[in-house]
Amino acid sequence: MFSIERWQEIFEGLYKNKLRTALTGVSVASGIFILVILLGAGNGIQNGIQKQFEQDAVNRISVWPGTTQKEYKGLGVGREVQLHNADYDLATTLFKDYIEYKSAIFSVWSGNIVYKKETGTYRVEGVHPDYQFIENASIVKGRYINHTDNSNYEKNVIIGKKVATDLFKNGEEPLGQELNVSGMIYKVVGVYTDPGGEREESRVFIPISTAQKAYSAGDSIRSMAFTMRSSANFDSAIAESKEFTQKLETFLKARHTVAPDDQGAIYINNSLEQAKNIYIITGGVQAFFWFVGICTIIAGVVGVGNIMLIIVKERTKEIGIRKALGASPFSIITMILQEAVFITVIAGFSGLIFGLVVWEVVAPYVEADFFTRPEVDFNVAITTLIILIVAGAFAGFVPAYRAAKIRPIVALRGE
Repeated sequence: MFSIERWQEIFEGLYKNKLRTALTGVSVASGIFILVILLGAGNGIQNGIQKQFEQDAVNRISVWPGTTQKEYKGLGVGREVQLHNADYDLATTLFKDYIEYKSAIFSVWSGNIVYKKETGTYRVEGVHPDYQFIENASIVKGRYINHTDNSNYEKNVIIGKKVATDLFKNGEEPLGQELNVSGMIYKVVGVYTDPGGEREESRVFIPISTAQKAYSAGDSIRSMAFTMRSSANFDSAIAESKEFTQKLETFLKARHTVAPDDQGAIYINNSLEQAKNIYIITGGVQAFFWFVGICTIIAGVVGVGNIMLIIVKERTKEIGIRKALGASPFSIITMILQEAVFITVIAGFSGLIFGLVVWEVVAPYVEADFFTRPEVDFNVAITTLIILIVAGAFAGFVPAYRAAKIRPIVALRGE
């Protein structure tokens, strides 16, 4: 029940002890402020990692050759493994039940590309049609590589948005234009955008059959990429991806006469398993930040509790008089708790608002590859407010209980 007299008493008590109230409030506000900053930083790390995984399909499995590190069946150390079209064709046939999207890749890191007077050096990749989905690329104009392009060795090229901006000035339409790519003329049939940003959009894609012919690669490929079929849940997806990578590794090592325990000959990167490990780490970081923030809040709450104990001691005689006049223990407890909760909530809410404002101002200036959008969402803010109310009640309970136990005759005798 609302009582104007009780609130007047609370404000009068706070006003009489302005410095003490201010210092207590600062301790609570700083605890909430630190919690908000830590949680915002934790979200920034998590968002940054999620952004990195958005660049490619999360369930991507990449395969590329290396150099043997162990002797095996009369073959020495240091032998370079070379993948071929047959490796890709057999792998996609044998393990088709695991695979959703697939592509062999022949890449050239520094391809010289010329359009009229404009020139630039970009990564050139020969791929299959599925590579669009493995890379999470979105076509904004035209189309992507198709099966006809590969079957007919077409000289068609799909360029990234960054490449289009660099080469085609003044809003010139890139579709249908001809580019000189490493000495050969290609027709632009598509422009794509990528969630990875300019770094991922600074590439061009051509049919892999054309790339192998243009760069005299024969049937050699540089790498392979796959995505897994969808599973019932994340754990089963992890299990299936591990099973697939193990079988694929065994198959490729057997084809290229590599020791089963040779770790340098065939490299397979399972991004799904990597994603799980990273999310476990970020979850641990978030939990640690919550722990540090809560400990900081507890320190402030202890300060509030100490202040309330002092207040109870100072008002012992007043409390004795109230009880002598018929005040119930519950009303005494409510009076002390109300003051404790009020101080804690007002101070904590100030710290919360200040923390949110700091992130609002600072966030645009601290963007990085693995740190983006450091923010505290609505649910966290509500949780923080609940913590404040509980903390205030906790801080005031012991002093309130002690006040309720005061015997009027003892209180009136005290100095």
